[in-house]
Amino acid sequence: MTDKLKKIIQDEVGVLPKETQGAINSLDWVSIAEEIGKKNLLNESEINDLQVETLLTLVGIEEMGSYTKNIENKVGTSKDEAEKLAGELVEKIFTPIANILTENIKNNIKNKNPNWQQSVNFILSGGDYTAFIERRSDMINTTPISPLSGGTIPPRPDKGEVGRGF
Repeated sequence: MTDKLKKIIQDEVGVLPKETQGAINSLDWVSIAEEIGKKNLLNESEINDLQVETLLTLVGIEEMGSYTKNIENKVGTSKDEAEKLAGELVEKIFTPIANILTENIKNNIKNKNPNWQQSVNFILSGGDYTAFIERRSDMINTTPISPLSGGTIPPRPDKGEVGRGF
């Protein structure tokens, strides 16, 4: 992995809500993606592309529904190989991070007696625990975002659009 890619990963994860950062940083997903890439005989450049696509999906820049197609197009694999890679990455990276995020949110609920608005938001969200996160005024966007559930992150004026030429 290049130093530039390491810096981009650090910057992009650093702007996420604290709970999401903690969940993503609790797992060495970069090494897991590298190990999966090597196991599937990807070269260094293809592994970097796989890590970039994983990052873009983790931080919500790319939708989870596009993950397999993005691997196929950007890494340069066949459709079957991309599905195999995506399946293994979801199992070893996305699912554990989603589970950690859910547990962290459950454990860190500030208000043990939610108000009626939080309860309604929770029900309408289909069980999204971010309805209970206390809003922080120091966040650019004060609406909690869960990139692991398909949320999106607005463009960052200080960074511009994330490029793919790592």
